[in-house]
Amino acid sequence: MNSEVFVSLVRRTTQEDPRLRERAADEVTDRVNGYSEAEAVTLATLLSASAAHEANATVLEAQLHAIVELTSTGHVKVEHLHYLREIDCSKIPTSLGEYVVDLLEE
Repeated sequence: MNSEVFVSLVRRTTQEDPRLRERAADEVTDRVNGYSEAEAVTLATLLSASAAHEANATVLEAQLHAIVELTSTGHVKVEHLHYLREIDCSKIPTSLGEYVVDLLEE
């Protein structure tokens, strides 16, 4: 992936519009096999930080799904996802809380 595409994807994951954040998370998932180790770790860390403050459950689900897919590359470790510890699982849908717990137990 060239730098222009990577920076564009990073910027879109942090947009104010939740629809744009959701689309960006979905795009991360679509390209999961094309990332270098550094790109996968950077995206997973950024998505975990974003997820820690995400108010929209649909976007949070897309972010967590993208993180799961990034962990499948073998590059992303639990220490890269430390921001997920900031999520109060009692305040999000149960299925999303299970995602968080599973990611932090890997």
